[in-house]
Amino acid sequence: MRICHLTPHLPPDQAANALLPAHLGAWALARGDEAVFVAHPPRQSATGPGSAAFATAAHWVAAPSRGNPVARALKLPALAGAVRIARVAWAAIRSADLVHVHSNGLIAEVGALLARRAGRPYVLTLYGTEIWHYGRRRSWPDLFTRAYRHAAIVTFYSHGLREHAVGLGLDRPGLEVIYPPVADEFQFRDTAGRDASRALLALDAPRLLVNVKRLHPLAGQRHLIDAMPAIVAAHPGCRLVICGTGPLHGELAALADRLDVSGSVTFAGLVDNATVAAIDMAADVFVLPSLLEACPTVALEALACGTPVISADNPGGLELARLFGEDVRVVPREDPAALAAAVIAALDERRRVRPDTTSRIERELRAPAVAAEYYRVYHRVVASRR
Repeated sequence: MRICHLTPHLPPDQAANALLPAHLGAWALARGDEAVFVAHPPRQSATGPGSAAFATAAHWVAAPSRGNPVARALKLPALAGAVRIARVAWAAIRSADLVHVHSNGLIAEVGALLARRAGRPYVLTLYGTEIWHYGRRRSWPDLFTRAYRHAAIVTFYSHGLREHAVGLGLDRPGLEVIYPPVADEFQFRDTAGRDASRALLALDAPRLLVNVKRLHPLAGQRHLIDAMPAIVAAHPGCRLVICGTGPLHGELAALADRLDVSGSVTFAGLVDNATVAAIDMAADVFVLPSLLEACPTVALEALACGTPVISADNPGGLELARLFGEDVRVVPREDPAALAAAVIAALDERRRVRPDTTSRIERELRAPAVAAEYYRVYHRVVASRR
């Protein structure tokens, strides 16, 4: 089978709609199938991810320029971008047995149009923002809704996201939920393993918290930093490590300084999966104060390492709490006092996740299980066109 992926991102970008297409490509190669990609160049590199896996399989399309206000009003940058996408993607789509469209945006939506014109079935995978923000900036022509309606199957990153789409009037046959995969770097550590991991990282803090998210208002890190004075008062020496970059770095660092907890907060920046895994293994608690999540892969990764999660009551956090019980505690969004109380209680317990959580992750969320789910969808779509 030859599969063409149309996605706005590929690694080294760390977005979910960059990582899943990369996983799917690797799984295809392992099965003897072929995968090609059409994507915008990663933000971290003007020439692509520098990975041999994408050297010949990826076709890069420059992202549309904004243009001046008049050009934007006439949609000229989008039109020019659509023409570039069509020139790059047409041959790859026509030679594919199946097209997999990821997320929304011009490259996904034009790709869906091209797949229909070429008579190729396509699967559409939605990750969160496409549905959470559906309707806010829709304009004519509404290419996203068209792509959604004509997909052979639409897969969602969570049941909550699917339910929200249905509530918005986007119900249709062929809606599936496939959770994201947990990479092999994230392996369980018991209490002794947690302490050994912390020693390897030379982290001498008696208690360790971790957050992995882009530094963005929706990630809610400011509420976690607001909670830190109470947490440090209850557990002196506690350290918070925040992994991620983004526009709020300066503001968050200034807040930590103003609250006199800058010595207890480390901004680690953008770190690779192996480093995130090492920190997750060493941590006592993973804290996710996000205002909005579909299915937070970063929380699943922490659970796979044995580290309990405290999440705000975003849709993804609530769904994980239903899946994993007391290993995912949920607190109200934008409530530093409630967040601090939950973190302090978890640090008092200082336990690892239950065996049921580890078993479920190994059984349902590792690469073989998730790959099998996508291939079940692929085979169903291809078979229906014969």
